[in-house]
Amino acid sequence: MAGAGEHGRTDTGSRLIKATPDIIYRALIEPQAVASWRPPQGMRGEVLAFDAREGGTFRMAFIYEDEHGHGKTTDNADVFEGRFAKLIPGRRVIELVEFESDDPSFAGTMRIVTTLEPVEGGTRVTVSCENVPPGISEDDHREGIASSLENLAAFVEAR
Repeated sequence: MAGAGEHGRTDTGSRLIKATPDIIYRALIEPQAVASWRPPQGMRGEVLAFDAREGGTFRMAFIYEDEHGHGKTTDNADVFEGRFAKLIPGRRVIELVEFESDDPSFAGTMRIVTTLEPVEGGTRVTVSCENVPPGISEDDHREGIASSLENLAAFVEAR
C-alpha cells in the first residue's frame, strides 16, 4: 500500500491486544515501557531522551543483541530521534522519526501513526509507518512491526 511522502511507501501492522486503550496508551508514552516493548526481537532499547507531550522530542537506540547486527547508525545499533506530533489519550499517537545514519537510503522523516480502537475482547492496535526510508526492506519492517506489537501485547497483558 503506497502512502504520501518522500519515499511513498507505507508499512502497516495490526493486532488485537487484551487490554484497554488507556492501558495501552500509557505504554506508548512512558519511556521505560517503550524501551521494553518497542525494540523488535533480537534487539534491546535504550531511552536517551523522552518528553511525552505534543511537540516533545525523544531519542532512542535499539541495540542488536548478537554480534552479527547490521545497524543503521553503527555496526550494532539504530539510533533515532523524533517528536510527538499528536497525542490523543486512549486513541492515537503520531510520531515523526528520523534515523541517525550516513547512508542516504535511511534519510527522511518517517511518520508513525499508532491507532487504538476499542473492540470486543480488548483493543485493536494499528501501526502505520508512512514515508518509510528505502533502506528498510518491506519484509523486515513488517516483521519488525509485528514483533513490536507482540512485545506490546505481552507487556500490557501481563499487568
